[in-house]
Amino acid sequence: MTSSNEGDPAGDLFHAFFDSAPIGAAVIASDGSWCRVNAALASMLGYSVDELMTKPFFDLTHPADLRATAEKRLRARDGNYVWVHTTAMHERDTDGGGDHFMTYVLDIAARKDADAELRRSELQYRRLFESAKDGILILDAETGRVVDANPFMTELTGYRRDDLLGKLLWEIGPFADEAASKFSFAALKDRGYVRYDDLPLKTIDGRKVEVEFVSNVYLVNDEKVIQCNVRDITARKKAEAALRMRDRAIEAVSQGILITDTGASDNPIVYASPGFTALTGYTNEESLGRNCRFLQGPGTDPGSVALLRGAIQEGRACAVELLNFRKDGTPFWNSVALSPVKDDGGHVTHFIGVQTDVTARRQLESQVLQAQKMEAVGRLAGGIAHDFNNILAVILNYAELICADPKAGEPFRTDVEEIRTAARRATGLTKQLLAFSRQQVLETKVLSCNEILLGMQKLLARLLGADVELTMLPSDNLGNVKADPSQVEQIIMNLAINARDAMPQGGKLTIETGNVELDDDYADVHHDVRPGSYVLMAVSDTGVGMNKETQARIFDPFFTTKEQGKGTGLGLATVFGIVKQSGGHVFVYSEPGKGSTFKVYLPRVGAPLDVRPAEEPQSEESVCTGGTILLVEDEEQVRTLTGTILRRQGYVVLEAPNGGEAFLISEQHGGKIDLLLTDVVLPRMSGRQLAERLAPVRPTMRVLYMSGYTDDAILQHGIIDSGYPFLQKPFTPSSLAKKVKYVLNRASSAPRLG
Repeated sequence: MTSSNEGDPAGDLFHAFFDSAPIGAAVIASDGSWCRVNAALASMLGYSVDELMTKPFFDLTHPADLRATAEKRLRARDGNYVWVHTTAMHERDTDGGGDHFMTYVLDIAARKDADAELRRSELQYRRLFESAKDGILILDAETGRVVDANPFMTELTGYRRDDLLGKLLWEIGPFADEAASKFSFAALKDRGYVRYDDLPLKTIDGRKVEVEFVSNVYLVNDEKVIQCNVRDITARKKAEAALRMRDRAIEAVSQGILITDTGASDNPIVYASPGFTALTGYTNEESLGRNCRFLQGPGTDPGSVALLRGAIQEGRACAVELLNFRKDGTPFWNSVALSPVKDDGGHVTHFIGVQTDVTARRQLESQVLQAQKMEAVGRLAGGIAHDFNNILAVILNYAELICADPKAGEPFRTDVEEIRTAARRATGLTKQLLAFSRQQVLETKVLSCNEILLGMQKLLARLLGADVELTMLPSDNLGNVKADPSQVEQIIMNLAINARDAMPQGGKLTIETGNVELDDDYADVHHDVRPGSYVLMAVSDTGVGMNKETQARIFDPFFTTKEQGKGTGLGLATVFGIVKQSGGHVFVYSEPGKGSTFKVYLPRVGAPLDVRPAEEPQSEESVCTGGTILLVEDEEQVRTLTGTILRRQGYVVLEAPNGGEAFLISEQHGGKIDLLLTDVVLPRMSGRQLAERLAPVRPTMRVLYMSGYTDDAILQHGIIDSGYPFLQKPFTPSSLAKKVKYVLNRASSAPRLG
């Protein structure tokens, strides 16, 4: 068909008209394939012209509409069906190409919706009288007799419909006030309208119902009828009472409530609740006519203000948090929940803003973020410290071996001594990093903080110097705590040094203890505090004090207010880590020029003081001088170094990089193995698991565990609390030799394997 019109001006004009027609147009073959479609039809169905040409007409037609002649549904590209009206003209192609249909397609979805809406409306109005929730009486306008009553009228009054029909209004029980009813009927004839806003009505069973009574005169088929609407306003009366109660509740609510008028310029405040006055200090009278931005000031986030302003301009709800200022100038964080109020036409006329002081919550979130930051830095610091421990172990031990070698010359020995000194200082720093990150190995016992303090009194006095007055205030009947004694000493020492540095001209340092209870209210303000019983150690100085910004960072690692080279910034970070790892809390209270107080809370325990004796050094006579040791260490340098040290001590050393090879060596070694010296954390099989596997085949072999990992890692393997011998990395040749000899010379009752 298309080719027959080629070069034909009339055909070209037809094609141009066809393709640009504003309604859908198509040429459809008798088999339902498209011969030609225009852009309007393709757009109607969501396709491009080329895409639509690949979709046969019958495939797009709803299965239920295949026999429909005019109105049918066609499937659009998105899968939904579109109602259309089709007009088709049957034509035969002059070239003998078969039948085809010139078809015009109109989108009638809107009309279909309108028809459905009209049917719904007719049904609604047909049922209105029967389903109305107002009682309706239809009266004869001349006689005043009831000609119809709807179901709700019978439900409202208790009378049957037959009891009402044919009766005069004033003959019906609920309206038995004859004078009033007759007066109303006369007034209706005169004015055509009567209304009673608050009419007490009695039902057939004597109940009183408050109703609104409205009568109107209407023309129905050119005849006057009276319609009386009787509305039960009991619920409305209750609602009005509820509204009055709501108003009183708004007056009493602690949150600030503002109403602003969007119809006036600058959105002025038209109402401010007493809660707003309590929140900001501004009364309703002081707030009226002002824009809410009068609460803003320095530090208010421009982005939040822009978000709030945009919501007002677009008439939508919004929730933001702003730094606002009270009438007295004090800042507070204000959570503002803004909601639009619309009229019947959907236009925003007012905004209601509910304002809540969230300063405490913001502070708590700040504490949480700080804790998360400290935790992340702690994990990093702990990982670095572990790696450095392995490196330092190699440096320290080789330095020790060289210094112990009588062949080493004096100048050479002096250089190595410097290396050893620097390595020891680095070891001290890794210990501080592990303390900060709460990952050092603790040797806990039940102790008294009073005893620790009294034992340090002379040392602290020398440390502070003559120009700092030291006062100890130990509490009577102080409870016990479970902690590492050396770590508690470290806490006190670091806090004392920090206090001394804050008093360059001298001053007073007071250390006091006491039993305290931290309750739920305290825990609500300090997110990481668990309510319970604690022992308090408070260290107070009369130094320079700190501002809020410094206090916020005081426990950060490497943060220091001292000049370059005067501090590592790890002192207070170490205190923080030790306290946290011990299950406690530490807080600082300080003001510039008024000194500082650090309060350390450690969990109080009911157990008696731990009097376990310290490990006694072995005498030379009781020390083993030989034996076979199975050494298991995955770090090659550490394994090689440890083996060298032990061989120089006269031991036979069997080395293995992991548990599997250690087990194989044990099977192949025909002689006795006196000691298993193994790292706790090994690839695939832990040191504890290796010891348990070897126990049945070598029951007399003793075990010494070693590790540079953290307390948590060792605890997971059940080493520390089980009482098994343990050696912390990095170790020196002498500490290694001493520990090995101690384990080999322990009493037979001491733990062996497992």
